[in-house]
Amino acid sequence: MPVSFLTAEQERLYGRYAGEPTADQLARHFHLDDADRELIGAKRWDHMRLGFAAQLGTVRFLGTFLDDPTNVPASVVGDLARQLSIVDPSCLARYATARVRWVHAAEIRERHGYREFADPFARFRLTRWLYALCWTGTDRPSVLFDRATAWLVTEKVLLPGASALERLIARIRARAGRRLWRTLAKNVSREQRVQLEALLVAGEGGRPSPLDRLRDGPFMRSGAELARAVVRLDEVRLLATSLPGIAHVPPGRVTALARFATVAKAQAVARLPQERRTATLLAFVRTLEASAQDDVLDLFDIVVSKLFTDAATVGKRARLRTIRDLDLAALRLRRVTGVLINDAVADSAVRAAAFAVVSRDEITEALAKIDEIVRPPGDLYFAELRAQNARTRFMPGLLRSLVLGATPAAKPVLDAVAYLRASDGRRNTAPAPLGFVPAGWKRQVVAHDGGIDAVGYRLCLMEAMRASIRRRDLFASPSLRYADPRLGLLAGSAWEAARPAICRTLGLSADAGAEILRLSERLDAAYRATGANLSENVSVQVDSSELVLSALDKLDEPPSLIALRKAVDVRMPRVDLPELLLEIHARTRFATGFTHASEGGARAEDIATSLCAVLIAEACNTGFEPLIRLDNPALRRTRLSWARQNYIRAETLTRSNAALVAAQNRIPLARAWGGGDVASADGLRFVVPVRTIHSGPNPKYYGQERGVTFYNLVSDQFTGLNGIAVPGTLRDSLLLLSVVLEQQTELQPTEIMTDTGAYTDTIFGIFHLLGYQFSPRLADIGGSRFWRVDGKADYGALNDLAAQRVNVSLIAEHWEDLLRLAGSLKLGTVQAAGLIRTLQTKDRPTKLARALGELGRLVKTLYLLRFIDDEAYRRRILVQLNRGEGRHQLARIVFHGKRGELRQRYREGQEDQLSALGLVVNVIVLWNTIYMDAALNQLRAEGYDVRDEDLARLSPLGFDHINMLGRYAFTLPDTVARGELRPLRNPRVADDEG
Repeated sequence: MPVSFLTAEQERLYGRYAGEPTADQLARHFHLDDADRELIGAKRWDHMRLGFAAQLGTVRFLGTFLDDPTNVPASVVGDLARQLSIVDPSCLARYATARVRWVHAAEIRERHGYREFADPFARFRLTRWLYALCWTGTDRPSVLFDRATAWLVTEKVLLPGASALERLIARIRARAGRRLWRTLAKNVSREQRVQLEALLVAGEGGRPSPLDRLRDGPFMRSGAELARAVVRLDEVRLLATSLPGIAHVPPGRVTALARFATVAKAQAVARLPQERRTATLLAFVRTLEASAQDDVLDLFDIVVSKLFTDAATVGKRARLRTIRDLDLAALRLRRVTGVLINDAVADSAVRAAAFAVVSRDEITEALAKIDEIVRPPGDLYFAELRAQNARTRFMPGLLRSLVLGATPAAKPVLDAVAYLRASDGRRNTAPAPLGFVPAGWKRQVVAHDGGIDAVGYRLCLMEAMRASIRRRDLFASPSLRYADPRLGLLAGSAWEAARPAICRTLGLSADAGAEILRLSERLDAAYRATGANLSENVSVQVDSSELVLSALDKLDEPPSLIALRKAVDVRMPRVDLPELLLEIHARTRFATGFTHASEGGARAEDIATSLCAVLIAEACNTGFEPLIRLDNPALRRTRLSWARQNYIRAETLTRSNAALVAAQNRIPLARAWGGGDVASADGLRFVVPVRTIHSGPNPKYYGQERGVTFYNLVSDQFTGLNGIAVPGTLRDSLLLLSVVLEQQTELQPTEIMTDTGAYTDTIFGIFHLLGYQFSPRLADIGGSRFWRVDGKADYGALNDLAAQRVNVSLIAEHWEDLLRLAGSLKLGTVQAAGLIRTLQTKDRPTKLARALGELGRLVKTLYLLRFIDDEAYRRRILVQLNRGEGRHQLARIVFHGKRGELRQRYREGQEDQLSALGLVVNVIVLWNTIYMDAALNQLRAEGYDVRDEDLARLSPLGFDHINMLGRYAFTLPDTVARGELRPLRNPRVADDEG
């Protein structure tokens, strides 16, 4: 295994100044106290005193002495000279040739307690600390190197050579890896090992191995496929049950180990050493159980939804076919009713008069027809549902296989699941639980004799399970996407210890009364300020409780902006997309963020070229064919396939994307667009024409097909920060918090802008608690409700508009729980998406959800008042959302292959390909920004008047100068040019490119 894992940037900056220290760093590391001044004052000359101080500050800051002690930033020299009252800081140059500097270094080591790296005790402590990191986490070697460097500086251990620290980290990682394999494999018996290794054996006739079969999840949308998914779950669970547990091993290490078996070919796993092979297969089986159960739940939701939708469709069609008979019966009865209400007909003669108009037989027939056709309110097409009972044959196996838990709200559903599970094939004398049955289902579930209708009970339970699983009131274990959303919520002593820090971090008071008073005063002031400005606000009209907000006028482009944009565009170099990626890699080394799935040091020559090619194949949706070159080993099919399988995954894409975002943030032009404190979220939608359970319908976006939405977060510097792929068009509010909290770049936006789709009271509340400003663009603000705290306050023209009162007592009652919820989300101990689902329920919200909604109403009203009062604010939201739309347009141009359709069957493949698309768009944005910045510098040098207000309206989303489509060679081999045929391929010889 190669030892060197440092990036070029790490090697260059190790033990050296990276630039001018910040004011905080100067104050922390270079401040001279009284003891320092006394020691330095004993030196005879200014250059000696200044040189000694520079060495002292350097070793405190860098953890090492420089070969040239005068090679320090000017700000450091100036600050030290000022503290020592040295008039001429340039005297430091004389210190470089003074031999006494070596004596000074030794004196600093002795007086300040610095130790050499070879010191046994220091080395032992560092080794133990690094080993703990390697055992409990999955940090990359380069990250461990940075953390070890920081530890050495903090513990006053002089930095060794970079290679010495590299070798130590490599040895510790290898040792931790061997311990992991040994720990997992030692409890596996001989029989269990044989059982595991049987997963790698391919079937006869080239049939896939059990490993390949088990890791491929369901993709068809049918009850039969759900039944097969349940069989797969049973097979995985049976295999897992017979194997030893892995709870004693850190989960992150197990996941990283299992990842290799998830992506690698069975032959590659089989080639591993025995101990490592056994550990890898054990980790794979244990982690596969959770994803297999998730697949069953995904498919269950789809199948049940389709079952009820199909029943409704059949019922509506049948109703349309019988509408003529219903009309005829209604007309007959109308004639009879006309007789009943005719005052001219005596009461004693009504029956005779009615039968004279319509015969008794015709009336009886009409009544029977109405009874046959008319449906009671709340009818869910029960007859049609019962007719499709055969499609529910998967239920016994599904109930038997799922391991479910429930919140108190879903306890009746879980009781019903247990009842049916106990009734499977056996006589069950216990009374059936009916607590989950809504009123509309009672007649279908309870038979006329008081017993239970088995078909109606099962159908009702299926609908209740689907709704409860969607809300996460019913959850699975183990699971990745359907786990208990409350797991990880801070509680007890952990919450007591974290509360003060959480309140300081979020800027919230632990006292509910103080926080509510502060928000109430802000709301009162906002109402009065907005009301005072109404007379001058021509965009707003308030008529009683109705509000009308005029649309923003299009912002004209001044001639200076048009000219500047043209001047920049004509200077942009023309480039092919592959060259563009390679150039950005050369500048940022972003491809070094891709590591092998085995977490080892597996590398190949010119791997960056292979990775860039794979990224282009994924982002352009073309596959490998346009990129393969037989004369370049880095671009052969086998290399590209190997790189995609082993290097392209969620964490490596996230890591590499963070490097691109950081590079963009360092460019002056990008800083002119924004400081990274604003971001917007929106969805980019793709049709998925292949059979898969991970897509959904929406005729507006997908026509007759199904599709997925790539919901992504875009900074005000045009960079994509994070993205999540979801089936269909799931409501944005369920995703927004996840996409914001889980982004891992150096930018930390505090204001999040969205379209109306992500707008709910709950989202306003949770974003306020987490310290974010939620700023949606509201398309229907006229229908928005404004809330107040003080019912007696006089807000003038806004009085009728502010008709609703916030229940502040409910907020105060649950303030502690709201803080605990926000703290758990901020620390990442709970999953945001699952938790938001439980808080978004409308039918039976918990008191905590209601309290969060009340807080959201207060915060939302503050936002609404600012939104209608400040046109510049509304325009700023529009500008940021347009940046996201511009990125989507660029992404569509990049994703041009296969008609722009996404053809991945499985969720992981969809997420990885769309994340690769987002990364390549970020590469283009960065390349454009670099060259636009260079073009602007050239224009300034030529005397061009570059205005700041025009800079802010430039965009790095142009693509006319970039060739996305590849190039095609119009050349013939000499033999073909002479009229000869190309040689046929030999089917008995392995073809590297076939």
